[in-house]
Amino acid sequence: MTSRRSFIQILPVAGIAAFASRLAFAAELDPKDAQATALGYVTDASNADKAKFPKYAAGQTCANCQLYQGKPGDATGPCPLFAGKTVAAKGWCSAYAKKA
Repeated sequence: MTSRRSFIQILPVAGIAAFASRLAFAAELDPKDAQATALGYVTDASNADKAKFPKYAAGQTCANCQLYQGKPGDATGPCPLFAGKTVAAKGWCSAYAKKA
């Protein structure tokens, strides 16, 4: 049986481990990833294939997409389309939806 004292000693270690695993979990999305390729993801929106994705318009970036969950000014941020990965704020994919 674990005593309260043992629990309190273990708690900070568990918190650090959880934080470290969260940092390791958010890897940057590789544009060569199968899902990224299917959605036409690029790390720089100006490099979007305009012939293949005519929906692209200048000024569209992940940073001003409704799906982007990064903070304003961050270079990268999470996107629910690519679970566990971060996307470039200057990036773009065909799932782009303008922020309201």
